[in-house]
Amino acid sequence: MAFYTIPNKTTVEETIDKILIIDDDEDVLLAAKMLLKKHIKEVVIEKDPRKIPFLLNNDSFDVILLDMNYSQDTTSGKEGFYWLEQILEKDPDSVVILITAFGDVEMAVRALKAGATDFVLKPWQNEKLLATLSSASKLKKSRKQVTQLKQTSKALQEDSNLAFKDIIGNSDAIKKVFKLIDKVAATEANVLILGENGTGKELIARAIHQKSLRKDMPFIGVDMGAITESLFESELFGHKKGSFTDAKEDRAGRFEVATGGTLFLDEIGNLSQPLQSKLLTALQNRKVTRIGSNQEIEVDIRLICATNMPVYDMVNDNTFRQDLLYRINTVEINLPPLRERMEDMEKLANHFTKQYAGKYRKNISEVAQSTVAKLQKYPWPGNIRELQHAIERAIIMSDNSQLMPDDFFFLSQKPESSVSLEPDTYNLDDMEKSAIQKMINKHEGNISKAAKELGLTRASLYRRLEKHDL
Repeated sequence: MAFYTIPNKTTVEETIDKILIIDDDEDVLLAAKMLLKKHIKEVVIEKDPRKIPFLLNNDSFDVILLDMNYSQDTTSGKEGFYWLEQILEKDPDSVVILITAFGDVEMAVRALKAGATDFVLKPWQNEKLLATLSSASKLKKSRKQVTQLKQTSKALQEDSNLAFKDIIGNSDAIKKVFKLIDKVAATEANVLILGENGTGKELIARAIHQKSLRKDMPFIGVDMGAITESLFESELFGHKKGSFTDAKEDRAGRFEVATGGTLFLDEIGNLSQPLQSKLLTALQNRKVTRIGSNQEIEVDIRLICATNMPVYDMVNDNTFRQDLLYRINTVEINLPPLRERMEDMEKLANHFTKQYAGKYRKNISEVAQSTVAKLQKYPWPGNIRELQHAIERAIIMSDNSQLMPDDFFFLSQKPESSVSLEPDTYNLDDMEKSAIQKMINKHEGNISKAAKELGLTRASLYRRLEKHDL
């Protein structure tokens, strides 16, 4: 019996890169391959359905042609339903077209309700088969685009919760940074941003992205210091459903989501050497493989990294790979600490004052000049982030129309490093107050972190802040 009619001029309008055909009848497989190899780049045939999991783990297919009946059960279609379920469980976006005999149409309709895309009858007509494949290919591409859009939208939504403010300042130190941004932004060069905590490394990364040719594509940020070793590959490279206990659905990694745009890896100096090796491999190959899959996915990203760690010293100490450093720092940008750009203090302070006065509905217009002078004398070990927290706290506590020097009573005037180890007093209350003040300054006003280091609960620390008028 003929399985197909004589080929005509019909072609598959939508290009199909790869198709998988599963049927235990070798004549059907050969007939299908002879027809489809003229229209499809690669035709994979398989007579043993038990190899389906292996094939799907190691490759992806635009369309799958699946027979309903096999040698174990030639009429009921149970095997076909079983393998359809297995395919869709592995990849819910799979486009599966059933191959069935004329008498099995009712069974094929049931399979459509179970998730199949369409069915073709044996013996098939070439024109109808090719038209069915063309429609299926369009559906597969649409599903892929929808999935990618959803994942990109989710990542962007998570990313949009992060603060994004313009970079404030006119100092010579920050102007040098602006010039570097202008030079490097339009290129595809990898950028390494170095600077102390709180200097605004992410703002610089976003500015580079916004001035680049990729500005209309995603900017995806990853805090490498917050990723555990066990979640590193899942977070960056993605995973397949069922690949580990909590993998309840397929998930694209950050590399994949950032394709076409910019990937920002913050705190890259915190990576262990095994993770550095995995990251380097992905950057060199520009491909990633999701956990639970052997299929490589090509990625196209512009890489920006940042760290406050002394990476060159770490290379000398063999704690950071030299080849990874060469890969990530085609261009290097060093951010100045706030203490080296004090002429920007007035603009920065007024910027944050306006921001938090609006947030807390306070009628505070600006920072007084005497206050600016006081702020310029403080060393700001936590840099701009510490200034931001200090102004937020001052706004909350102030009853003035301007922020006055007394609104910043909680600032120590001496850098922590210059404080003598010998206390000025052995009065227990004074020592407690001093210890609390140091922890508050060290953690830039973060009550939870300060309380943890002091061995107190948040409630206990709040009581002591009130007790000591801090």
